[in-house]
Amino acid sequence: MREEENKRSSQGSSVKRFFKKRWVFPAIYIASAAIILTGVLWYQSSAGDSDKYDYKSTDIAGKKNQTPAVEVNSALENFKMPVADSANAVIKTKFYDFDAKAEDQEAALVFYNNTYSPSTGIDVTMKNGESFDVTASLSGTVTRVEEDSVLGNVIEIEHDKNIVTQYSSVKDIKVEVGDKVKQGDVLAKAGKSMLNEKAGTHVHFEIRKDGVAVNPNKYFDKSLSALQEAKIEKQQLKKQEELYEDDSEQPADEGLPAEDEKSDDMPSNDKKSEDGGKSTDGDDQSTNKTEKKNS
Repeated sequence: MREEENKRSSQGSSVKRFFKKRWVFPAIYIASAAIILTGVLWYQSSAGDSDKYDYKSTDIAGKKNQTPAVEVNSALENFKMPVADSANAVIKTKFYDFDAKAEDQEAALVFYNNTYSPSTGIDVTMKNGESFDVTASLSGTVTRVEEDSVLGNVIEIEHDKNIVTQYSSVKDIKVEVGDKVKQGDVLAKAGKSMLNEKAGTHVHFEIRKDGVAVNPNKYFDKSLSALQEAKIEKQQLKKQEELYEDDSEQPADEGLPAEDEKSDDMPSNDKKSEDGGKSTDGDDQSTNKTEKKNS
């Protein structure tokens, strides 16, 4: 019995001596905190595991509508003059606006092949009349490069949402179909065209949305999104087609007033003849009366 009591007393004294050491309790606290922290992290990782849930992501570009992603910077660009030296640029021919004054409309007509046609863009020249670098007004993809003796060669660049810029009357073309150009890249040199020889060395610049030409002056220094949000009426294109038809049928129209005057004169001639017939009948009756009196 005494041996067991001695063993117990010795064990108790050793435990007391162990807990009396300074590093024991801090070590216990650190170990406990580590165990608790490990348990919390394990619980969070197991609770945040989304593989067991059938989540469908809807914030991925092109996931919902299966449409190609569009470069964000392209919508932030502003339309620029299609020339490198815009400070010395001069607009020789303006865009034909159907709502403009008669004087401005007359100045926006182009005379070619004995026919006046409305300008669907602007003709840009330099003050010194010399050739200059034609640059991309907006970033996009080249979709057309065509040699044309009348227009003086044509370059088309397609942008977002059916918006196209066109550059004609150019030479020394430096791009090909399929090239991706950035705003300000040199496309060609300004040249001359048979369509508007009066403009001299120039570039004819157009902006089209859904195939309808719009006034470039209204969108210079404005973002591409401004044109995307603009409501371009189809009446603009219809008016252009009607104007072309009127120009082509002008000689035929000149003969119409003569026909109308002739048709209007016909009834009056008939009336005169009828009046003349009545007057002759009256003379015959008067002569018959004088003969009866004489007899």
